[in-house]
Amino acid sequence: MESHGKEESRGPVLHIVVVGFHHKKGCQVEFSYPPLIPEEGHDSSTLPEEWKYLPFLALPDGAHNFQEDTIFFHLPPRCGERKTVYGVSCYRQIEAKALKVRQADVTRETVQKSVCVLSKLPLYGLLQAKLQLITHAYFEEKDFSQISILKELYEHMNGSLGGTLLEGSQVYLGLSPRDLILQFRHKVLILFKLILLEKKVLFYVSPVSRLVGALMTTLSLFPGMIEHGLADSSHYKPRKSNSEDINLAEVTVSSEDYVSVNVSDISNSSQESGEDTNQTNVFSTNEIFHVDHISSQQQKEICPLVSEDNHFLKPPSRTSPDSSESEWETLDPNALDEGVSTEGLQKDSVEHPETFLTDQTTSTTQPITVQPQPNTGQSIVYPGLVSGLDEDQFGLPLAVFTKGYLCLPYTALQQHHLLSDVSVRGFVAGATNILFRQQRHLTDAVIDVEETRIQIHDPDLRKVLNLTTADLRFADYMVKHVTENRDDVFLDGTGWEGGDEWIRAQFTLYLQSLLSSTLQQDNEKMLADFGSAFVTAWKITHNYRVWHSNKHPAFSDINPGHPFQGQYSVADVKLRLSHSVQNSERGKKLGNAVITTSRSVVQTGKAVGQSVGGALTSAKSAMSSWFSGFSQPTSSVYSEPHSGKH
Repeated sequence: MESHGKEESRGPVLHIVVVGFHHKKGCQVEFSYPPLIPEEGHDSSTLPEEWKYLPFLALPDGAHNFQEDTIFFHLPPRCGERKTVYGVSCYRQIEAKALKVRQADVTRETVQKSVCVLSKLPLYGLLQAKLQLITHAYFEEKDFSQISILKELYEHMNGSLGGTLLEGSQVYLGLSPRDLILQFRHKVLILFKLILLEKKVLFYVSPVSRLVGALMTTLSLFPGMIEHGLADSSHYKPRKSNSEDINLAEVTVSSEDYVSVNVSDISNSSQESGEDTNQTNVFSTNEIFHVDHISSQQQKEICPLVSEDNHFLKPPSRTSPDSSESEWETLDPNALDEGVSTEGLQKDSVEHPETFLTDQTTSTTQPITVQPQPNTGQSIVYPGLVSGLDEDQFGLPLAVFTKGYLCLPYTALQQHHLLSDVSVRGFVAGATNILFRQQRHLTDAVIDVEETRIQIHDPDLRKVLNLTTADLRFADYMVKHVTENRDDVFLDGTGWEGGDEWIRAQFTLYLQSLLSSTLQQDNEKMLADFGSAFVTAWKITHNYRVWHSNKHPAFSDINPGHPFQGQYSVADVKLRLSHSVQNSERGKKLGNAVITTSRSVVQTGKAVGQSVGGALTSAKSAMSSWFSGFSQPTSSVYSEPHSGKH
C-alpha cells in the first residue's frame, strides 16, 4: 500500500487502464499502469472492491453500435481517500483481421477496447483531448501488446497537468452551454432549478459522448461545481450480500452517511414551517455516538490509511435536511403540461392587475448595465467548515453533491441498484440503456436529450418548476443572445456576450441574486419572481441549509432581487404564451393540430382551386368556341372581299 501511495503522489493521474471485451468473461481490465493493486502485475484483471464497476463504465453497454465513443464516469474513493476519482475513457473498435499480432483469445470479427485515465482532478475535456490522440495511436499500432505508449502517457500527464488548471477556463474544455441553450432553449433554466431541488434526475441519450456532454455542461452552469463541487459525488458502496452490508454498516460507515440515510426518511410535512432540529439531532446524536465507540485500533484494521486525527469521522456541524424524493415518485407520463397556469403568473397578475397589459417597458436592460464579469481564474477558495468542499467568498459551489446525492455522468447497467439504494437520497445520472428509462418509479425526472424533453412525473413538482415571468425574461434574454450570434464564424462560443463564459456568468448572477434575496427581510415579493413554491421547496434542501448555516459577508455587494424583475407588459404575455405552446404537451398537441389543419386547408384549397379552376377553364374554352362559332363566318365574309381586292 505504501508503494501505491507513492505512485499516486506523483501527480493528478492515478492510473492508465485498458479495458477489453472477452468473448467468455465479458468486460475486463487487461492492463493498468501503475497496477490497480500494487501486489498484482500490470496485466492483472483483479479489481479493488470499490472499483468493481470500472470495466462496465469504461466499456459501455451498446458500444458495439459505434466505431468510437468517449465516456466520463465517477468512481468512489478507495480506502483512506475522501475525494471522487474522475474517469475519462476513449473507446474504439477494430477489425480482427487488421491486427498485426492476433492474440489467441481474439475469436470475434472485431476487437473492442477502451483506454481510460483515472484522475484526481475533474479535467474532463482536457483529458479527453489528450487521450483521444493516444488511443488513436495505440490502435494504429495494431498490436495491443505495445504498452510503452501508455506508460509514456502516464508520465506526460502527470508532468503537464496540475491543480492550477482548475483555476482557468481549461476545466470547461468541451462543455458548451451555448450548444445546450441552442438545443434546450428556455428549458435550460428548468434543468438548473431541478438540480437545485436535489431530485432524482436521469439524462438519457446515445451515444455516451453526447450523454455525458449534456449532463456535465448542465452542471457547469453552477458556479464552481465542476472545479470543487463533485469531490463527494460518488460516495457509494458496491452491492454486497445482506450480511456483509450489516457488518460493514456497523463499522465503516461514517457519521455523515448515517445522517444522510436517516434524515431522508423524515416526513416532508414536518419541515414546512421550519427546520425540525430536534428530530434530526436525535438521529445524528445516536449515530454519531455509535461511530465514536469504534476504537482507533478497529479503524486502523478497517482502513490502514485512515489518518490519526480521524478528521473525516467527526460529525457534521449541521445535519442533512429532509429529502422528500419518495413523495415525487408517480407514474404521470405527461410532461410540463401546466405551463400556462404557473404560480408566478397567477400571483403577479393578482399583485399587479392594473399593469398586466401595459405598454411599459420591462427591466430587461438591468443585466446589460450590470454585466457579470468573466472568470479570470483569480478567485480564492477556502475549505468549507460544513460542506467539506472548497468554497469561494460567496459559499459556492453549493453542497448539492454531498451526503448521498450522487453525480454519475454515465451509469452502467450493473449499477442499477444505486437508483433505489436507501443510502442514496438523490442523483443526477446518465444512462443509455432503455431499462433505466422504463423504471420511472426510481426517478423524479427524465431528460430526453434527443427530443429535448423534460419528463417530470409528479404534477406538483411540475408546478414548482414552472418558470415565472421574470425567469422567462432571463431565459429569453440568453436565448436571443445565443441565437443571434450563432452564425458568427468568429464567435464559435469563445466570445464574451453570447459565448460560453458569458452564459455561465449569467447563471452565476442568477444564483447569487437568488441567494442574496433569501437573506433580506420582507422578501416575499423578491422571492416571488423566482417562484414562491420553488423557493419554499429549495429552502429545505441540504445544499441551501448548509449554505445558510454560514455567514457570507460578500453578499453585501450583490443586489437582491431577480435580475429581470419588473412589471408586466404585452411582450411578457407573448413570451409566456410562446413558452407554454412550445414546452407543454397540450401546447404541442395544439400546435401540431394547427399545423395539420393548416396543411389540410392548403391542400383542400389547392384541390378546390384545381377543380374550380378546371371548370372555369372549360367554361372559358366553351364560351370561346361558342363565340368563335358566331364570329368565324363574319370574319370570313369581311375577309374575303378584303383579300379579293388584292
